[in-house]
Amino acid sequence: MRFALAVAAAFLIPLGASQVAAHHSMSMFDTTREVRVTGTVTQFQWSNPHAYIQMVSTDAQGNEVEWSMEMGSPMYLYARGWRPRTLRPGTVVTVRAYPLRNGRPGGVVLDVTDEDGNTIGTNQ
Repeated sequence: MRFALAVAAAFLIPLGASQVAAHHSMSMFDTTREVRVTGTVTQFQWSNPHAYIQMVSTDAQGNEVEWSMEMGSPMYLYARGWRPRTLRPGTVVTVRAYPLRNGRPGGVVLDVTDEDGNTIGTNQ
């Protein structure tokens, strides 16, 4: 019986590890470029497995553009000074991020600064 459980665990553990690695892939982001987006926070989603900053900026033509910026897990962010209420709707921030490869308005956050240029939290 113990042998059967050990064999089953030996097959299931690598399967779970591959799913974790796939979940954390950065392939959807263009890590060869960076974008800076200044805009107003509409929502700060403190959720597992990733937190998100939803924000609205204005493009060169004067149109409002909604951005979805992915961050690390809440546990990771908490250790870096972030809290569930760090960003509130109406807060103006600048986000430096690797953009989405598909060209849509989104990315993975590298850092966030407030209107005065102060970094919020530390490196995500």
